Amino acid sequence: MTVDQGEGRELTFEILKYNPRDPESKPHLATYTIRETPGMTLFVALNMIREDLDPDLAFDFVCRAGICGSCGMMVNGKPLLACRTRTADYPDGKIRLMPMPAFELIKDLSVITGQWMDRMSQRMESWIHSSVEHDISRIERPVDPDAADATFELDRCIECGICVASCATALMRPDFVGAVGLNRIARFESDPHDERTDDDYYELVGDDAGIFGCMSLLSCEDHCPKNLPLQEKIAYMRRKLAKVK
Repeated sequence: MTVDQGEGRELTFEILKYNPRDPESKPHLATYTIRETPGMTLFVALNMIREDLDPDLAFDFVCRAGICGSCGMMVNGKPLLACRTRTADYPDGKIRLMPMPAFELIKDLSVITGQWMDRMSQRMESWIHSSVEHDISRIERPVDPDAADATFELDRCIECGICVASCATALMRPDFVGAVGLNRIARFESDPHDERTDDDYYELVGDDAGIFGCMSLLSCEDHCPKNLPLQEKIAYMRRKLAKVK
């Protein structure tokens, strides 16, 4: 299928088409050809394809600004955010789009990351553990600025799933918590409001499904759209928890 909307170079997209909920649907690559526009991102290209060539094409998006993390997909074999990836980055104009692995497929490029993230969040006990009774009518106790910055830095994770899709361990072992889960542990370990000890964190991630299962392939940090220091924090927590037992 082709649409000609200007003088830009020709782009050829191969996109997986498959609806696992339709017994008649079979996985196959559909080919689309469009004209590139200035500053075009994959998000713009996908909307053009859906509007002009294939209204049945399914993919996810919300913010279009790399904030929501919804538009993660495999682009020529690498997990990326469609809204942050420019077609100009592909000189030959050939782009293959596939859904991210490790997550349940909804249809075409659309996957369910929320269920995976919810299970991870429950497993990591992603809430402040504190014995302090808080009076919401009073100003909360001050926090050291450096400690606050360390916590907020890791809170920039948008749970897009890209670090999971790029992780060989996560693809081989569905029980592995992934860099996003280990980042979550590091976030609470740095939070002065949380009273958990190293022993508590060891009980959560002190095994091969947690901190000791990471093979340090660096793919998570290489592909993180927020440039989080994932490997630094994983190495830090590994050294810290290795001393527990």
